[in-house]
Amino acid sequence: MQSQKDRMLAGEMYDPSDPEIQADQAACHAWLARFNSSLGDGAQRWRVLLQERLGAVGASAVIRPPFHCDYGYNIFLGEGVFLNFNCTVLDVVPVRIGDRTQVGPGVQILSADHPRSAQERSMGLEFGRPVLIGRDAWIGAGALILPGVVIGDGAIVGAGCVVTRDVPAGATVVGNPGRVRPA
Repeated sequence: MQSQKDRMLAGEMYDPSDPEIQADQAACHAWLARFNSSLGDGAQRWRVLLQERLGAVGASAVIRPPFHCDYGYNIFLGEGVFLNFNCTVLDVVPVRIGDRTQVGPGVQILSADHPRSAQERSMGLEFGRPVLIGRDAWIGAGALILPGVVIGDGAIVGAGCVVTRDVPAGATVVGNPGRVRPA
């Protein structure tokens, strides 16, 4: 029988109150307290801390605290990725950010999702859909990337944009909901 954590990692419905999942979140919260208190320590210290918790940290990748996530181990950063202050990544399944992508302050990247049926939601179950952000993308301040979205290489997401569907490579998307801006 699959554990609730295995179900979570597979993107299936799972119970987030499961003790193993709760223990992972508690460990992440303890790590976040250390990471977020390192604001004055600089990129070298941040890198060491990131490598302790994240799934992958490419060369020169930086996250500026404060930062928030669910687990950490489902976050994969390419080379030269930059996340500015106060980003949130809900990583119940993989969130992958490609090389040299820049993420502005206050961005939220969400892989956690919930059933659309009120009856199913009342059972407390949830699931995840992976988020993939390609290489050389730029995500403006305060943008919101919803579960299951793929943002192509070189794409631009405008500040405050709510990205509800995939963004083609090289496209610029703005607004709420995000719409591709004509070239």
